[in-house]
Amino acid sequence: MEYDIKRGWFGKIDEGGLEKIMKETFGNVEVKGKVHTSKYGVLDAIEAEIMSKTILRVETVNSDIPADELNDGDILDTKRKLNIFVEAATGFDVKARKKRAQDKAKKGTL
Repeated sequence: MEYDIKRGWFGKIDEGGLEKIMKETFGNVEVKGKVHTSKYGVLDAIEAEIMSKTILRVETVNSDIPADELNDGDILDTKRKLNIFVEAATGFDVKARKKRAQDKAKKGTL
């Protein structure tokens, strides 16, 4: 999924900033080229890549654990951490990201 980066926020994630945010949020990060990868909770991979000064791409890969064996607490914790990371990396909280996505959908640019 692609997220907008808040105007003036790019400097916080450029030049190692994204790596630092991922390490602080998830406790681990591996960098290969432009792609930053972490693993946390019920996600086997969280990939983040700066596409431009205004766009951050974040993709997640769920673990192979069967759904009936997953703990609700672990799922919620993972979702919270992911939201914390995306907010720190883009400058937009969940409410603002939702509004921006709705506006893009109305315009047909999503």
